[in-house]
Amino acid sequence: MLNVISPINQLGYGVAGLNICKELDRVSPVSLFPISQPTVTSQEDFDIVQDMLRNSKMPDFNAPCLRIWHQHDMSQFVGDGEKIGFPIFELDSFNETEKHHLSWLDKIFVCSNWAKNVILKEINIPENKVFVVPLGVDRTIFKESTLDIEDKDGTIFFNCGKWEFRKGHDIIPEAFSRAFSSQDNVELWMMCENPFLSEDEKMRWIDLYKSSPLGDKIKILDRAETHEGVYNIMSSVSCGVFPARAEGWNLELLEMMSCGKPVIATDYSAHTEFCTKEKSFLVSIDNEEKAYDGKWFDGKTGSWAHLGESQIDQISSHMKHIHDNKISSNLAGVETAKKYTWKNSAAKVREAIGE
Repeated sequence: MLNVISPINQLGYGVAGLNICKELDRVSPVSLFPISQPTVTSQEDFDIVQDMLRNSKMPDFNAPCLRIWHQHDMSQFVGDGEKIGFPIFELDSFNETEKHHLSWLDKIFVCSNWAKNVILKEINIPENKVFVVPLGVDRTIFKESTLDIEDKDGTIFFNCGKWEFRKGHDIIPEAFSRAFSSQDNVELWMMCENPFLSEDEKMRWIDLYKSSPLGDKIKILDRAETHEGVYNIMSSVSCGVFPARAEGWNLELLEMMSCGKPVIATDYSAHTEFCTKEKSFLVSIDNEEKAYDGKWFDGKTGSWAHLGESQIDQISSHMKHIHDNKISSNLAGVETAKKYTWKNSAAKVREAIGE
């Protein structure tokens, strides 16, 4: 048995927690101690979560405890077994609070080799106590699209992920406007609902897009309530655009690749684990800068990619190339996604805890 502390919801940590727990529970019982009220979108997931919650009424207090959560909050665990933290972080260094919370753990799981190198640089922990556990994609949902869009003249570019400066949302409309004119048969779809923003903050993002030179070619989509809904949108578009300054993994990018879609992404941080030049249109990074956005990142800890004129031009060039050549498939991306399943993620967890 394994004790797991994790959110269960439709956001990043919650998606990872749900899918890893589901796959672990198929082999050995999981006692789930949720962070906040669990929310799921299917009856099957509801039933599985309820079973794991029932297990938590009589847990094995000698079993390992895995906490899937932020690096600044690794203080609470269940029982006397191994204490394992699984933070998903975007920056290349930690503040003193984060170092304190990470340094006392028995083991640390991370998504990527990039993240492992950050841990080994920042935290005094033996290398054999740090394990790479890549996150996954549900290939029963995010599969190659059967829609015939290659013969269409138009191109639809797409981004999903919470409105955030870190994700490069501030430069996408400029890159789109540089690549195309009002005469081009192109669209840009954005599905970026962020529940942590005020209405004024959300409207500032929307205004940035709608007031851009090609604002009439940009659609702001409501958040899809289910993964099937996300897939329906991804399968309908031509290309994903993900110019993030830093990522802890980037589930949506991998999901787009799993759907067989070409993707544009920065050559920086954790998603370079699966997003390479053979499988994507990469945006090279010339410099780093202090991670500051005026909201979540204060500029005092860590750096991320600097996105300047060169990066905007690269994104614009990739967009134009994809449209002009009617590129709408990514078979190498599909083959990559097949390697990154939640079943494999759970297997890495079991291997690391010695099951």
